[in-house]
Amino acid sequence: MDRILVTEKIAPAGLEILQQGAEVDVKLNLDKEALLQTLPEYDALVVRSATKVTAEVIAAGTRLRVIGRAGTGVDNIDVDAATQRGIMVVNAPASNNVAVAELTIGLLLAIARQVPQAHLSVQEGKWERTKFMGWEVRDKTLGLLGLGRIGSQVARRARGFEMHILAYDPVVSFDRAGQLGVEIVAIEELLERSDIVSIHVPLVDGTRNLINAEMIARMQPGAVLINASRGGIVDEAALLEALNSGHLGAAALDVFAKEPPENSALIGHPKVIHTPHLGASTAEAQEQTGTDVAEGILAALQGGTPRYAVNAAFVAPEEWHVLQPYIRLGTSMGMVVQQLVEEPVRSYDIEYKGELAEVDNMPVRLAVLQGLLTGTSEQRVTPVNAPLIARDRGMIIAEYTTPELEGYSGLLVIRAHTANGPREFSGTVLRGEPFIVQTDGYWVSFIPSGSLLLTYHHDQPGIIGRVGTLLGEADINISGMYVGRRAPRERAMMVLTVDEPVPADAVNEVRALPGVDYAVALTL
Repeated sequence: MDRILVTEKIAPAGLEILQQGAEVDVKLNLDKEALLQTLPEYDALVVRSATKVTAEVIAAGTRLRVIGRAGTGVDNIDVDAATQRGIMVVNAPASNNVAVAELTIGLLLAIARQVPQAHLSVQEGKWERTKFMGWEVRDKTLGLLGLGRIGSQVARRARGFEMHILAYDPVVSFDRAGQLGVEIVAIEELLERSDIVSIHVPLVDGTRNLINAEMIARMQPGAVLINASRGGIVDEAALLEALNSGHLGAAALDVFAKEPPENSALIGHPKVIHTPHLGASTAEAQEQTGTDVAEGILAALQGGTPRYAVNAAFVAPEEWHVLQPYIRLGTSMGMVVQQLVEEPVRSYDIEYKGELAEVDNMPVRLAVLQGLLTGTSEQRVTPVNAPLIARDRGMIIAEYTTPELEGYSGLLVIRAHTANGPREFSGTVLRGEPFIVQTDGYWVSFIPSGSLLLTYHHDQPGIIGRVGTLLGEADINISGMYVGRRAPRERAMMVLTVDEPVPADAVNEVRALPGVDYAVALTL
């Protein structure tokens, strides 16, 4: 059974999920040396933000197949080092969407009505009603820097307050923004037009100190800045100067460049509301974080592609129900092709038909690559490092999409171009299960899993029985049989699903039968 090491506290619901599929050890507060000594025994590692998963730590995890971050960012994980070793990194980016969005709206209302200051005044025995004159958020312009998962949730809530909403996000389409009731503008225009600017972008090299003195100068006099995203996006010295000068009316900060902040003049500033990085601090978000990362860990350990894999293709929630079974199909089909096609392959085609042509196919492509490369490399092949291995091997892959399709809702086609011509394989999803429906031109439908025996033979009476007799003599139990032919009494193909792998000597005996052209045992 797989073993999982948990080094930081996660929600009990997450632990319960992990324990259903693996042996779980919770060892909190491990120092670096203890972690290095302990990690080689485990297949998966679950952390939050305190554990630093460096390249050295990753190298020590000789059995590691997946690292899970119970949270949104992965700043404490060397993702590049994990990718090079084929280790998947998963997190829980959607778990705190609502929590952060609601905190953002809460900070906005707290600024508008000076709630913290008024609370403190009453607590001190005062009753200063005229001092705390607020303003309504209705009809104000809210500028969102980032319209991703959290920014979109903020936009939905701000519409309920009858606010005008602008957004800057280079990768969001105008159609998507229109659905949210948001106007897409350049960052300069957003700063110039917004009464309130709220930040919802990740901290990367391109966004570090994004809101600097120059950008703040573009904001309206008296405007408000809210940051519940990441510290480091706002130049805190420039923000302090703008508040002191009166150019900005107020700021609300849930995050800081250094946490906890030390000797910061922003702490206690009369124009600043500050909270101790509470964005994800709701009971619901913490439970969702634990369950999301646990499900991702188990999916990776079981050979699947988790929904939130940081260093593998992201699957949008609305496409997941379509793609998930095709990802499984892609891996299995790749393994079948790799084991059946023994002659050198010049190039591969991958064709996506029907419903499969209408979604992002990158996860399926990675699955096919993983299947094609499994068993051909000393490295453990995963969807994470499969493209790197394929590139090193000089594999040539062409992809095609064909929206029109009859007979199936979707079809995945792999063609291996060899010196003897193309070898074609097709698969689909039926009732949520992956099926290979065409192999080398033979329409034979079977579930690609477990142990299989494939024969190419002449369609003649008695041959199927003779193959079955040989397997029976070898104590191999047949669980299913599927036969396809191009015409009566001509060449045919048979797929037998068996309960245990067929040994080499039994395969050779089948090959020696009169009328059998070729036989091969597959293990998937």
